[in-house]
Amino acid sequence: MRAGVPEKPKQKKHPSEMIGNAVKVMKIATGEEDEDFSADDGKDKAAQSLGRRGGKARAKKLTPEQRSEIAKKAAAKRWSK
Repeated sequence: MRAGVPEKPKQKKHPSEMIGNAVKVMKIATGEEDEDFSADDGKDKAAQSLGRRGGKARAKKLTPEQRSEIAKKAAAKRWSK
C-alpha cells in the first residue's frame, strides 16, 4: 500500500437487503404490491398519550412571563454555540 492513499472500503457490492428493498419499491411503484403501513411502531400508546398531555398541561400552568423567560434561555443556549 502506498503512503497517503486510503484503502477502498471492504463491503459487498450488492448486499441482498438492498436488492430486496429495491424490488419491493419497484413492485409498490408499479402497483403489483400494496404498501403496508404497520400500526404498531413499538412504542407504548399510554406513554405517548401522557407525553402529549404533559406539554399542554405545563404550558397551561405557566404564566406568559415564565414562558417568555424559558424561550429566552432556550434561544440564548442555541445561539451560544
